[in-house]
Amino acid sequence: MSEPVLSVRGLERTYVTDAGPLPVLRGIDLDVRPGEIVGLIGPSGSGKSSLLHAAGLLEHPDGGRITIEGRDCSDLGDRARTRVRLAAIGFVYQFHHLLPEFSALDNVALPQMIAGAGRAEARARATVLLSDLGLAERVNHQPGQLSGGEQQRVAVARALANAPRLLLADEPTGNLDPHTSAAVFEAFYNLARTQGVAAVVATHNLELARHMDRVFALKDGRLEEHVMEPAPL
Repeated sequence: MSEPVLSVRGLERTYVTDAGPLPVLRGIDLDVRPGEIVGLIGPSGSGKSSLLHAAGLLEHPDGGRITIEGRDCSDLGDRARTRVRLAAIGFVYQFHHLLPEFSALDNVALPQMIAGAGRAEARARATVLLSDLGLAERVNHQPGQLSGGEQQRVAVARALANAPRLLLADEPTGNLDPHTSAAVFEAFYNLARTQGVAAVVATHNLELARHMDRVFALKDGRLEEHVMEPAPL
């Protein structure tokens, strides 16, 4: 069995509120391997985003260890964490956060250029990714000229632009209607599978979760594996 891309051990996170301490993560353990797509389900406020933010090195947990591609990242400083995120992690959010003044092509090329790729190389890879996601005819359109589903597919391409080993998606289809949601998830799923990316997807959509390799429910700060009926072939 391949080594995990993401390994989390004993993750703890507590927020301080006016009503007192609010623990949202209580000793979370999770391994995600190359090519595996893991779902996180649970009600709003259950800690799904907190887990993704900690795993993606966006927030410092209160306890526990986070290992990415065999490297313990738990005690890294901010600059080192930024380098790991840029090189190894892709993020997809519920809101696409595309730069409105740039084309779809440049939105996907820009992260590569920030990471050191030349403009021609970055635009060539962006073109391939967008084409793989069914947007070959829309690469020169700005976000405002795209549908919601197209915008979110551009966001998926951007997340994969630097060939990350780990993809973290927080309600990536939460703003879309059911038909568009299914189409975007299928594109996301196929591309992640093709590239062998380890993915963790937080979602309220149980129908989409049925297509994932494993699904965990986050309840009272703890992960419980959730057995779901397989999706129909």
